[in-house]
Parts: sequence; structure tokens; C-alpha cells
Amino acid sequence: MSRPIPPLNALRAFEVAARHLSFTRAADELFVTPSAVSHQVKTLEENLGVALFMRDSKSLSLTAAGKAYLPGVQEAFKQLVFATHQLHKTLGVPSLKINLPPTFAVKWLTPRMRRFMQAHPDIDLKISTEKDMVDFTRQDFDMAVRYGRGTYPGLYSELCLPVEVFPVCSPALVLDEAHPLKTPSDLRFHTLLHDESTYDDVSNPNWSMWLEQAGVADVDATRGPSFWPSHLVIGAAIDGLGVALAKKHWVADDLAYGRLVRPFEGSMQVEFAYYIVFPEDRVNDPRIRAFLGWVREELARDRQAPSSR
Repeated sequence: MSRPIPPLNALRAFEVAARHLSFTRAADELFVTPSAVSHQVKTLEENLGVALFMRDSKSLSLTAAGKAYLPGVQEAFKQLVFATHQLHKTLGVPSLKINLPPTFAVKWLTPRMRRFMQAHPDIDLKISTEKDMVDFTRQDFDMAVRYGRGTYPGLYSELCLPVEVFPVCSPALVLDEAHPLKTPSDLRFHTLLHDESTYDDVSNPNWSMWLEQAGVADVDATRGPSFWPSHLVIGAAIDGLGVALAKKHWVADDLAYGRLVRPFEGSMQVEFAYYIVFPEDRVNDPRIRAFLGWVREELARDRQAPSSR
């Protein structure tokens, strides 16, 4: 008699832990505690009657049985994702599931999303802002926005937003009676707000890089509070907490409506950009085509009337 299939949650915990070789990182991806991952893996090992991991105080590694089991489990999850996607296509499910960087969702998509809803009332957008890069073979996303160079094997990739960075602040700081912001050197009298995403992204300018380009040597570029995601540092600048380096597209509305100002000229181009990506075999999906067409219309609108939203 065949043995029953192990619990799905236990299999999922094994697959993620095996991919990361870490219960802690697996817990982060699954939004549970490391002990919960460990418990699920132990349940699976007891169900199978074999050890899948070798554990010690400093590392986690797969046993020979774990290495042999992993490819089949990964393929099974891949097939589940594919079957779910095909079912949605067969049933004509009108939702479109998109993974976006948090600030892209907050500062670019959401303010203009009403126009998409009016143009395509039959498509419900389902927006996720998971930090990790989407793997379309394992996760049930239709498309995603990635920040990078735009080359992703096996994926259709289309440039969405190039990136340019410059200082912004509340209008009140420019008008400060004691120390008005007129030149970059005046930054020594004001708090610098830091975008923590620059710590992991060498392409993204930080204050040290911007000040060097501006020829300013008398400002301590390390001082000031840090924020993540990027829209939090923009919010702090709007609230008058200091001066932030911001991406052009994230602050277009705030500049247009006077919530922020550029205290002085000078911007930096960024090598990376935001790209819309999805598996190449979905290029004719009508939902994806509708969303792509709408994004192109929005970008054209920005070029023609940057302050219009």
C-alpha cells in the first residue's frame, strides 16, 4: 500500500529551508518563526522516516536523502503554480497579480490606479510588495516590477521608469530664517535623511556620492536618521525633518503640489531602472497586455504633462 503524501505545509517549509540552507531566512520568506519552520521540517522527517538536514550550531546542510528529495519537491511546486495559472486562464479569472517594490506601489502606481480601474473595470489588480525577487516557477504572480539592468533570462522585460536622484525638502527649510537652504554647503546646518535601500544597492547614490559630485567637503554625510522603504524617507522630508535624496518619479506629485521643493539644482543618473517583467510565454495574456498598454499611456502622460495626475 502506498504511503500518503506528506503535509503540504511541511513540504513547503522543507523546500524553502533547503533553498536558503537557513531556518531563519526560510521563516522570513514564509512569514513565520524559525521554530515553526524547524517544527514543520521535523514533522516531514518523521513522516518520511529519514533525516533531510544535518544540523549544528552554525550551519544547516542537506543530507544525501534531502538532496535527492529536493528536486522532486521543487518540481511539484512548480507544477502547482503552472496548474493554478492555467486554471485562472481557463476560467477567465479577471484578476492580475503583480509584485512591486514598496515605494513603486505607494508613490507611482497607487496615485494613478483609479485610471486603470476606470479603463479596465473587468480586471482586479492584486498588488503585493514582497521584498524578495519573484520566482515565477514557484510563486503565483502574473508579472512583477524589478529594479536592475533589465536582462532577465526567460522573462519578457520592458523599461518602465529610469531613475534620477536629487535632494528634496519641505519648503519651510528653504525659508528657514536662521539657515536658509541656498547652496549645497548650507546642508551642514540641516539634518540629512538617509534611504536605507542605498545600503544594499551600490547603483543608488547616497549623500556621500551626491556631495562629492557637488564639490562639497564640509558636510558630514553620515549623520542623520535612516528609513526603509524609500517612501518613508520622502514622508520624513515632507514633514520637515530634514533633506532627503529622492528618486524623481517618487516625488513628482509632491513637487507639483508644493509639499516638497528642490532647494538647489544637481541630480545624479542611476545605472539601474525599473522594468516590468513576466514569463515570455505570457506575452499574449490579455490582462498583461492591458496593463502594459496602460503603463505606456501613463508614461506618455508624464512626458507631456509631468505635473498632471
